[in-house]
Amino acid sequence: MPKLERVARRLKPWRGPRLLLLSDPVRLPDPRAAAARLRPGAAVLARGLAPPVLAGLAAIARRRRLVLLVAGDGRLALRHGAGLHLPDRRGTAGLLPFLIGRRRRRLLLTAAAHGRAGLARARRLRADAVLLSPAFPTRSHPGAPALGPLRWAALAARAGRPAVALGGIGPGTAARLPRWAAGLAAIGALGGP
Repeated sequence: MPKLERVARRLKPWRGPRLLLLSDPVRLPDPRAAAARLRPGAAVLARGLAPPVLAGLAAIARRRRLVLLVAGDGRLALRHGAGLHLPDRRGTAGLLPFLIGRRRRRLLLTAAAHGRAGLARARRLRADAVLLSPAFPTRSHPGAPALGPLRWAALAARAGRPAVALGGIGPGTAARLPRWAAGLAAIGALGGP
């Protein structure tokens, strides 16, 4: 993790985290131990966690001063005082209550994008940042075509908001991204298999 942290520190600052740990139903179904190793200011994006795991993760995030994002459920995000992450290819429950509630609480809204349609959706919803993927070949989606650093940079330049790289992120691949990238999101490089 320290090497990836060094790469993340060189990226362009924005109001959100430069380093994001993602949970994964297969590779990292319980991200609490990995989250406990993150430095303050990093983020954890919780995807499909069991309620007790999410509650424990929220406690760790508060204690360690981490940003917590909940994927796909605005009401659940509000309940935990967390930001909301919008998946690209499926709906989000409780989006309207979250959009109303986030004004008072200054909660982050991020959106996943795998191409231009996802970027347009992020702009339309005024997301704070977009997680653009897959930047590189990834173990989470073996065989899926990756953007590569040039296509990733071209799409990120059109995002109209900070772009975070996701997919196959490690110290070596992250160093191939432009320094104006907003952040790095990973599973394996931050504690998952």
